[in-house]
Amino acid sequence: MSIVLPLLAVVIATGIAAYHRWSLALWSALMAAFLLVAWFFGGNSTLTIVLAVLAAVVAIPLLVPALRKSLVTAPLLKFYTRILPPLSDTERTALEAGTVGFEGQLFSGMPEWSQLLKLPKPELSAEEQAFLDGPCEELCGMVDNWEIDHVRADLPPQMWEYVKRNKFFGLNIPKEYGGLGFTALMNHKVIQKLASISTVVSSTVGVPNSLGPAELLMHYGTDEQKAHYLPRLADGREVPCFALTGPFAGSDATSIPDYGIVCSGDWNGAKVLGVRLTLNKRYITLAPVATLIGVAFRMYDPDGLLGDKKDIGISLALVPHDADGLEIGRRHFPLNSPFQNGPIRGKDVFVPLSQLIGGEDYAGQGWRMLMECLSIGRSITLPSTASGGARMGAVVTGSYARIRKQFGLSIGRFEGVEEALARMGGRAYAISALSQATAAAVARGENPAVPSTISKYHCTTMGREVAMDVMDVIGGKGIILGPRNFAGRAWQASPVAITVEGANIMTRSLMIFGQGAILCHPWVMKEMKATQIPDAGERIDAFDSALFGHIGAAISNAVRSLWFGLTWSRFGRAPGDDYTRRYYRKMNRYSANLAVMADISMLMLGGKLKFKESLSGRLGDVLSQLYIASSMLKRYEDEGRPDSDQPLLAWAFHDAVNKIETALSGALRNFPVRPVAWLLWPIIFPWGRRAQAPSDRLGHKVASLLMTPSDARDRLAEGIFTTPGENNPAGRIISYLPKFVMAEPVERKFLKALKSHEIEALEFEDQLVEGVREGWITAEEADQLRELRTMTLDTIMVDDFDPEELRSAGYRDLVAHEQRSSRAVA
Repeated sequence: MSIVLPLLAVVIATGIAAYHRWSLALWSALMAAFLLVAWFFGGNSTLTIVLAVLAAVVAIPLLVPALRKSLVTAPLLKFYTRILPPLSDTERTALEAGTVGFEGQLFSGMPEWSQLLKLPKPELSAEEQAFLDGPCEELCGMVDNWEIDHVRADLPPQMWEYVKRNKFFGLNIPKEYGGLGFTALMNHKVIQKLASISTVVSSTVGVPNSLGPAELLMHYGTDEQKAHYLPRLADGREVPCFALTGPFAGSDATSIPDYGIVCSGDWNGAKVLGVRLTLNKRYITLAPVATLIGVAFRMYDPDGLLGDKKDIGISLALVPHDADGLEIGRRHFPLNSPFQNGPIRGKDVFVPLSQLIGGEDYAGQGWRMLMECLSIGRSITLPSTASGGARMGAVVTGSYARIRKQFGLSIGRFEGVEEALARMGGRAYAISALSQATAAAVARGENPAVPSTISKYHCTTMGREVAMDVMDVIGGKGIILGPRNFAGRAWQASPVAITVEGANIMTRSLMIFGQGAILCHPWVMKEMKATQIPDAGERIDAFDSALFGHIGAAISNAVRSLWFGLTWSRFGRAPGDDYTRRYYRKMNRYSANLAVMADISMLMLGGKLKFKESLSGRLGDVLSQLYIASSMLKRYEDEGRPDSDQPLLAWAFHDAVNKIETALSGALRNFPVRPVAWLLWPIIFPWGRRAQAPSDRLGHKVASLLMTPSDARDRLAEGIFTTPGENNPAGRIISYLPKFVMAEPVERKFLKALKSHEIEALEFEDQLVEGVREGWITAEEADQLRELRTMTLDTIMVDDFDPEELRSAGYRDLVAHEQRSSRAVA
């Protein structure tokens, strides 16, 4: 009699039930059926009975609620409560402020892809599209980057007036208050388009529509505050900024040292109750030109004028720029990118309680208000800026690489350049999909706390990588500043986005997984909330439901992780077509891998996990790449599964899964509890690491796509400013590509004649004349080659200056001072 059959029956029954997440009752029935079948076909009777008894011993107490709760749940609740890491009020507020979308499915280990695919395709209204094609396009056409960046270090007056008159500062302010009432998706589209031509213009427009007075007033402002300020913010009568960051509290907004003391003071000729502010802020965008400043500060009431509470907490107030005691107007100079940014200082600045955002009722609620609104800046402004820059960088560099030739060959045909072009194309595709997905979530009314940090970190990081590759490919064209340079300023400005709205190192190592492990996990938050229920019976019931849901999911994830690893993710239910179904199956595997790693990490490390930043960062990378890949697949579906986009999707997807496996293996190799890591390795990587970086063959396809006019290239360029013009060298180069491709056969014929010495003239114009005379080319083809030469020169030429043009006014003042000193000495 076989002992293998009963054991096999147990493994198969458990595996099937766990894989599909069937209930314990169904598992018990399946186990009994499989053991019966095993015994019927000759299985060892004694072993079959023993296994059946063991299954019953496990199942019966768990299937009887009263037994389970008294014997298992209650002791585990006491243990869980004892080891549960304490959450500060600020941490609790940050967690409760966010909502969970599809990222929760990715954390579950068993994603319901229908939830992603049934989300509506992100689309603009007719009014929004008209604004994008009209005022936004016109504003882009007004941009002269050399004048803005080098000559004025500011927007010219006519651009400021145009921005205000066309309500660019009121994109998201409701129409009832004089704004445009556009969606968050439209905000994304506007910033993306402006960023493709000028980061200074995009930041100028982006900040008022991001975290700032308007956003906070719309959520929390009193009726009087909304009625007074929102119309003025919408039409530009008030230019806003928001002062949060200071020298001693950068990303840690809870440690703000700026304070306000409740007292009486004069305001508009009346004696009122208010706060006297002392503040020292820096890195505040639009501060030098702002007329209305939102200020975050800690509010104190030492004299008990408002009640018994002395430390009221973080509060937000609106302060006029001309308030007594306020110092504002000086500028920082962020990496040669002259967007308006500067410090704000103040001593004994009095503002009445009516200037608290939301009024006195919201005193001390500033941290919650910030947490509920910070996702706008992280979800839209910075990712959209990266998307505009990456899209522009990819398509213009693709054109440049086709037009620019060395050794008689387009430089884009060299494999080293192909590698850079492939990275640009794949990352631009990923960035654009990720930034749009997160903006669409905000537009649906969500507060995507975790996706916003994913989007901010990865869009800006990949955007910087694209900017670096652009500079490497275009070489001298990029490093010589001047009106013809389309890339140098973007490269200089790329670290700015890395730094603001939470430094990227902190965002990756602390925030993505730190928030995701609690907020996105399907059971952890429920378990934590269950421990806070006052009623003992209800507490036990809630914890019992969450605990055994968690245990069942954990077992299922381990089984699914092992199964997908053993079968190379080739089996399992998945959506998509014949091309993308394999991608969804891989995502199922990595989702299960993440869930297993997250559960084991939290179980083994508990509260210490928050201090294991390297581990947290790697697990955050897994969650991030899953979210990025799902955003790309959603984009591919929304656009009708275009075959020509497949190289871009494939490159970006293979890059994502390679990063996932790199992060998982790094987490296992460095896991603090080594025996656990040894046990986890065969569950995560039963055949070892399999994912590879995108192949050279795939990279060649992506590079060729960027260098050839096509619908896929056009889709990559959607939403950026490609209109050629005197002040848009990138737009001109992009427009040359179709003509260049059409002229290439004529050029090859002409070069053949030159190489064979059939044409002997030395000057280009003389060569054309001789070529026509000798019959090598027609007169029309000669004109085509003249145009080709003109386009090529415009593409590769750089600027030069008289030395005096590059000297600053400060230098001239210095020379004048030295001359005066010399005359005085003489």
